[in-house]
Amino acid sequence: MSRDPERVAALFTEDGVYEAPLASVGDVFPPRMSGRAAIRDGLAAAYRRMAPPTDPVDPERTRFALHVTADPDVFIAEIDTAFASGATMSLVQIFRVRDGLIHHLRDYFAPVR
Repeated sequence: MSRDPERVAALFTEDGVYEAPLASVGDVFPPRMSGRAAIRDGLAAAYRRMAPPTDPVDPERTRFALHVTADPDVFIAEIDTAFASGATMSLVQIFRVRDGLIHHLRDYFAPVR
């Protein structure tokens, strides 16, 4: 949400992977980025192509759930983001962490509706 590629990339291990499997080749968002530098550069390029945000998130209506797994280094986040305009966006993110940083993130998201 900050659209700060440096700060987002800093959350990943040096060899981290960020995947958005539902993003197609023509989408603004790259379907796979490997390595912290590639994540930073891929996000920076995507943010430049995206329209500036004009619809702020409504934190009162936004909901999320965190799910633990049998593996202590894996958790799942379900997020239903609500915007001030009434639009919504749903995400499911699967995180694998190593040494306190994201090692692998699979980000499944539906477009804003």
